[in-house]
Amino acid sequence: MEIGRAQFRESVIKIKFKEYFSMLKLDLIDKKLLALLQTDCKKTNKELSHLLNLSVTAIYERIKKLEREGIIERYVGLVNKTKVERDFVVFCNIKLLQHRKEYVIGFEKAIQELDEVVECFHVSGDSDYIIKVLVRDIAAFREFMVTKLTSLDHIGSTHSSFMINEVKHTTAISI
Repeated sequence: MEIGRAQFRESVIKIKFKEYFSMLKLDLIDKKLLALLQTDCKKTNKELSHLLNLSVTAIYERIKKLEREGIIERYVGLVNKTKVERDFVVFCNIKLLQHRKEYVIGFEKAIQELDEVVECFHVSGDSDYIIKVLVRDIAAFREFMVTKLTSLDHIGSTHSSFMINEVKHTTAISI
């Protein structure tokens, strides 16, 4: 039994080391490539090859490596909130009634189903969760609160703050 635990622990360490080591293998070109892709992922491999002074094949292989290693998770289109009338942004601090496992799992499963919630973070401090909600206006937020959020099981309290101005918004991670 002890040998099994030791082998398990060793395999976990190897996996973590491999993940860490793969990040260390990012060279300057990989970092520049990631910066370019985070700015505009629709650039062609040919455009990227000119910007990085590499062949199209080399760019293709680097992108595939970054995808295989999970460094690039997915590609998305960013939508202008104002143009789709979802620019009323609310941050809700949520406290659960208790920190029991079934409460946490139940809340996290239920919050996934709410289209208005675009981000949800399990946090430390005074709140248990912070969610970011996008709706059309204050009336739509009230409707969301009354019919959806407060109907979820295990919520003890909520506290909401409304965005006045978006000072900085980026999806790019500096590498």
